[in-house]
Amino acid sequence: MITLYDFPLSGHCHRVRLFLSLIGLEYQRVELDLLNGEHKQKPYIDINPLGLVPSLIDDDFVLRDSNAILMYLAKKYAPDWYSDDVQTASTIQQWLAKEASQAPADARLVTVFGANKDHQAAIEQSHAVLKIYDAQLAENDWLAANKPTIADVSAYSYIAHAPEGKVDLDNYPNVLAWLHRVENLPNFVGMQKTPVAA
Repeated sequence: MITLYDFPLSGHCHRVRLFLSLIGLEYQRVELDLLNGEHKQKPYIDINPLGLVPSLIDDDFVLRDSNAILMYLAKKYAPDWYSDDVQTASTIQQWLAKEASQAPADARLVTVFGANKDHQAAIEQSHAVLKIYDAQLAENDWLAANKPTIADVSAYSYIAHAPEGKVDLDNYPNVLAWLHRVENLPNFVGMQKTPVAA
């Protein structure tokens, strides 16, 4: 049985929940109370010494990074969401790496969780990232292939919730159309929305 250690307002956790739903894989969900520091205490700290979420256990195999989890699940359970073609696989990896530095997550951390970050800088960096995504999606329905892949799953959560970080998506029509395509995939599950702070 797969076990996912989860926090409902985390985009990193949501992308794993979303993918598990898209591929119809059953799992046990353990929700952690991040606001009270449960992720920094035993027994969870023994599973993930970094004290971060998500973590996934498949039998006795433990993974502690959301994009690594997506790749593992795709390669083991849903290979159509990855690729054996070296160029396509590398393109998927390229978008996973781009997502790792995605600023909308930082902008949202400020408004949703009160993180001590430069909010204006995060908003500006978010728009720079979104221009890249919008240009890619101008001529492609999906980020890395002619069908959805884990690159799309990975990028979705924080882009869809960018407005929570006061990052407006209205100037990115191709991104908005892509979000709609993701949301229309069979078995799509959304992430809980949070109010934008004043």
